[in-house]
Amino acid sequence: MAPRHHPDSCKDGGALVIKRRRRRADTPIKVTDDWPDFVPVTDHEARIIEAFFADVLDELFGPLP
Repeated sequence: MAPRHHPDSCKDGGALVIKRRRRRADTPIKVTDDWPDFVPVTDHEARIIEAFFADVLDELFGPLP
């Protein structure tokens, strides 16, 4: 279903409303894990993750020696 603009929105920047079909509450959610056993991460990606999550990582694992 294509997104439509909400009728109360203004023409130059109104809210975009996306309609979705509702899922029945008793329908189970299917979760698929198709990630490989090893996910390669470059040194640059690891540095970005460490910089962005430094506070959280320090709280979980302690500061680097």
